[in-house]
Amino acid sequence: MPSWVWVVIALAAVVVLAIVVWQALARRRTGQLQEQFGPEYDRTVGTAESKREAEAELQAREQRRRELEIRPLPSAARYRYLEAWQGVQSQFVDDPSAAVARADELIQSVMSERGYPVEDFEQRAADVSVDHPQVVENYREGHRLAQSTANGSGSTEDLRQAMRRYRALFDELVEPAADHPTARERQSDQPIEDVDTQASEERAER
Repeated sequence: MPSWVWVVIALAAVVVLAIVVWQALARRRTGQLQEQFGPEYDRTVGTAESKREAEAELQAREQRRRELEIRPLPSAARYRYLEAWQGVQSQFVDDPSAAVARADELIQSVMSERGYPVEDFEQRAADVSVDHPQVVENYREGHRLAQSTANGSGSTEDLRQAMRRYRALFDELVEPAADHPTARERQSDQPIEDVDTQASEERAER
């Protein structure tokens, strides 16, 4: 057999091996991203032009997150925010729209104190999705409902749902750090206590 044939065979083997390795690495990357982002992976793939583009976006989020210095809340700050949230829930009974706006401000304040940039909503959601992928969609939906109501096309029920959605992220952001199980390990659709019912009960106890 001519020597050039062996060269062609060798080159073909190298190409096949390279393809196999590339596919294995791609599967590994996909698996890691699915494990890291959970439902956020599916959402990003579903809204991107291609799976490759979606995975590149998620990897960029991870890289950006590594460059941020995210820190847990000090205990005093945590209790301060929890008390403030109780006040927001009480306010919802009399002024739902103002309460939702205040809830949004509280979330931004917590994020800022923990080290997340807060200038742009879409960037906030992308940043927080790395650490809180199970509830970031609640944050987006809460924001959408709040905006819809502010534009005059929403309702009090939309505001109530916005508060519930906001609370899902708020609870995770103010959790004590570390060795304790995080809210991410809970079911993302776990019922959240009805805000206006709780607020009414609190007012009755005063």
